[in-house]
Amino acid sequence: MKAAPDPRAVREASLDELERLALPLPPPSFPLVWEPGDRVELRATAELEARAAVLHVVVARCFGMPTEAAMSWLLNSKLVDFVTPPEWQFVAGARGDHRSFVLHHDAVFALAWLLGLSRHLDPTAPPEDRLMRQMPDLPGNELFNAWRSRSLVAPRDAIEAAVLLDLYYCLDWAFQEAEKNGVRLPGEVDSNAIGQRRWALEWAVLFSGPFHEDPPEWEEVDLSV
Repeated sequence: MKAAPDPRAVREASLDELERLALPLPPPSFPLVWEPGDRVELRATAELEARAAVLHVVVARCFGMPTEAAMSWLLNSKLVDFVTPPEWQFVAGARGDHRSFVLHHDAVFALAWLLGLSRHLDPTAPPEDRLMRQMPDLPGNELFNAWRSRSLVAPRDAIEAAVLLDLYYCLDWAFQEAEKNGVRLPGEVDSNAIGQRRWALEWAVLFSGPFHEDPPEWEEVDLSV
C-alpha cells in the first residue's frame, strides 16, 4: 500500500482535462475521491483477473454464448464463487436487464487496462479492437488458468490508477450533465460507457484512511455520487 497523491492536485488535473474536452465542470462542492494522508493499493491481481473473466462471459452471453457453455466454462475455470447473484441469474436463466449486461464490455476494458492488457483508457475512444483477443478465448474453450498463463498481465501502479479514477469520477458527472443539456460529447463514448469504466475503477482501487469503509463488493459500488 502506498501513500495516495495529493487529491487536490489530482482534482485540478482532472478538471483541466474536462476543460480540454469542452465538458461541463462539476460544482466546487463536488467531493474528492480520497483525502490527504490516505493510502492506496489495487485489489489482488487474481481478483482483477477473475472479475474481468466473469464479466467477459456475461458479455458473451449477451451475444449468443449458450447457457450450458457459459456455466460449464465458469465451473471448469473454478470461477463460480466470483459470479454475483444478478450475473448468475443472467448467465443461467437470461433474467435481468440484457442492455445493462452488454454495457459491461466497457467495465472489462477498464479492468484490462488495470491489468496492463490495454494500452489506454481514453474517455473519447471505444475499447480497443484487440481487447477480445486479450481476453479468454471462449469459443476455443480456453479456461481461466490457461488464459492467465498466456496473458502475462502487468498490473498498473496504484497511484496511476487512483489518478485515472478521479478523472473518471469527474467524467461520469460531466458526461451525464452534457447529455442532459444537449452538449456535444468529445468522442465516440457516451455516459453509459464512462459509468461502466468508473465502476471497474471504483471497485479495483482501494483506499485506506479515517473516512473509508471496507471495500465494496462489485454489486455494492455506489455510482450515485
